[in-house]
Formats: sequence, C-alpha cells, structure tokens
Amino acid sequence: MTYSLLDSLVQDADPAVVALLEPFTEGTTSSALHLAVLVEPYLSFILDGSKTVESRFSVNRIPPHGRVQPGDSILLKGAGRPIVGICRAEYVWDYILDTDSWEEIRTRFSTPIRAQDGFWESRRDARFATLIKIADLRHLPATPIGKRDRRGWVVLAAGSKQESLL
Repeated sequence: MTYSLLDSLVQDADPAVVALLEPFTEGTTSSALHLAVLVEPYLSFILDGSKTVESRFSVNRIPPHGRVQPGDSILLKGAGRPIVGICRAEYVWDYILDTDSWEEIRTRFSTPIRAQDGFWESRRDARFATLIKIADLRHLPATPIGKRDRRGWVVLAAGSKQESLL
C-alpha cells in the first residue's frame, strides 16, 4: 500500500496535524480516516469555524452513515479541489429519518450546520442523516488527491483496512 497522500500531509505539518494523522501512517489505530468533499459555502464555513456540525443526508444508507465514530479524523476538500483541512469527529448522531427526527435536527442543528436558504427543501427526500460535531480543526496546505468519482464521502482507512487513495 502507498502512503504518499499521508506522507504529503504530514510533511512539514504542525504537531497537531501530525498527531491526527500519525496513527494512520503507522497503522496503529482502530479509528478511521475519512475524506469529506464539500461544496461552498459550507467548506468555507467549516474552515472559518462558523460551521461546527457537518451534516450528510441521503436516500440510501451510505457512508458516512454508521461509519463515523467519535475520535475519527476527517480530511476536508472542496469539490474538484485539493485537501485543505483536517478535523476530528467529537460527537456523531446517525438518524433514520422520520417526522420526529426531522424536527429534532432542524430545531437543534440549524445554526451549527449553517443551513442556508433551500437547505432543508433540497434534503426533503432523505431517509438517513449523519451529523458530526467537528473538533480540533486544522488548516492544511493545499494537497491534491487523486479522487475522480462523485462520492461526497470516502472512508480512507478503517482500522487496518485502507483504501487505494492513501
């Protein structure tokens, strides 16, 4: 397996970034490493600290639903852009959506999600939701990644299993 992406990310990185990634470079963790692909303005909101909960809604049960745990590390990139940040999942809420859970999410999370006009309407058909409280946010030098598919979330490493993007 190649660690070129991880090597690029830890090279000349500050100690906090190295601490988030070192367990993956050494293969000594049961935590997972994820790649979140975000559209604007949500990536900027995370990077400026005003968005403290990342949300993913889907019709099907796909990652990150059921795959993210507290303590996991998440690389952040814009669609068609390089990786520019990393954070840690502090809390994770997975929902199978119904009327009550929709109301709870809207009431409890609209502000930390930074829901914009049309946000809720565009997700009305979703059946699953994952909300992730972001901690330990760090900016990274722009680092390209060879991702060519349309997935908005990729589990790069789950314990000892690692994807080819690493």
